[in-house]
Amino acid sequence: MLEGLKEGLQTAIRKILGAPTLDEQAIKDFVKELQRTLLQADVNVKMVFDLSTRIEKRAIEEKPPPGLPRKDHIIKILYDELSSLMGSEYKLDLPFNKTNIILMVGIQGSGKTTVTAKVARHLTKRGYKVGVVCADTFRPGALTQLKMLCDLIKVELFGDEEAKDSVEIAVRGVDQFTKVGKNCIIVDTAGRHKEEKGLMQEMMQISSKIRPDISILVLDGTIGQAAYSQSQAFHETVPLGGIIVTKLDGAAKGGGALAAAAATGAKIIFIGTGERVDDLEVFAPTRFVGRLLGLGDIQALLERARELEVEADEKKMKRITSGKMTINDFYYQIEQVKKMGSLRKILEMIPGFSSSIPSEGLEGLEDQIKGWRNIIQSMTKAERNDPAILNSSRIRRIARGSGSTEKEVKEMLTKFKQTKSMMKATGGRQFRQLLRRLQPT
Repeated sequence: MLEGLKEGLQTAIRKILGAPTLDEQAIKDFVKELQRTLLQADVNVKMVFDLSTRIEKRAIEEKPPPGLPRKDHIIKILYDELSSLMGSEYKLDLPFNKTNIILMVGIQGSGKTTVTAKVARHLTKRGYKVGVVCADTFRPGALTQLKMLCDLIKVELFGDEEAKDSVEIAVRGVDQFTKVGKNCIIVDTAGRHKEEKGLMQEMMQISSKIRPDISILVLDGTIGQAAYSQSQAFHETVPLGGIIVTKLDGAAKGGGALAAAAATGAKIIFIGTGERVDDLEVFAPTRFVGRLLGLGDIQALLERARELEVEADEKKMKRITSGKMTINDFYYQIEQVKKMGSLRKILEMIPGFSSSIPSEGLEGLEDQIKGWRNIIQSMTKAERNDPAILNSSRIRRIARGSGSTEKEVKEMLTKFKQTKSMMKATGGRQFRQLLRRLQPT
């Protein structure tokens, strides 16, 4: 999705992370790379200028929080500003205990009819009783196309091949589905252009008759920043409750379309990422931008941390930083990180880490940590609390019990001693910083 934009942004990030010195010139070069990438994605020139000005000012003037490297802080600034540019998250949460009417509008050729079926599929999977009304009497084959899609997703369709009055069809369809107890009725209308006054008037009449709970505009992602004027024209005719941007699975101008749509003030609800009926993704700006920047799904990491309530045990930390760390404390550190999932997934989610460790090195580290856990679990309570009592016979027993070699047990003990020394020397800052970065701010 948006490969050109993604590649350009990630190239800029790699350059700033690889810069030998992070002076003002390096920041200006970074911002110029961003400007070029965003303009190529057809983002509005003024929006690019305003965004890059804010990023440059913040990158030069702001001091990063304690423990966060300045380069990482600059990436976070980019992440924040791009997320803001893309708007705020909006979820299509409709009450189950009433009849919800959704009016689908859009430009001809935007993929609105297909998206209508995708939205019906999305809502059906969430337990809504959905009915679809084909009020497009303008395009030949519209009813046939929608019928094929609705049959595929097993959703009831109301339409009339002989009807010419789209307003009448919309009203009849809503009445029919209301009577049979549908709690979500989606009305598909004819595709139109902002200059087609007659069709825009018809859309207004449909809206006034069926009184939709939400009107959703379907926008073609390939039109770039022209999405702004199109959105404004529709919004002036029928107040928009949300926008769906389609054809982002290869649209060079997709970034411009998303930014322009968000600039109208209407919320982007979904993005279309393919031709299949399930290729509809809830649009979450922060997650979307995280993927564009190659930072992984940061929000998923934060949610995982929140679920597990990963937090440093203060008693343990006081013992660790005073130089009295035991193997139990060492095991605690391993477990806190392992609770988050695989090391690979964790590092992929943390800015600046995903490209810093070679793949083969990461796999070796994963295996080594698994081995350490097995070794520690094979120790007695006394051995964990006082590793000084570990003699050759105890080490031999631990090796047998953990399925490892005596050499591997000794290597783990050496790593424990190194960690203990490092924790004492730094006051445990590295471990605290990792936990802090994994927690929501």
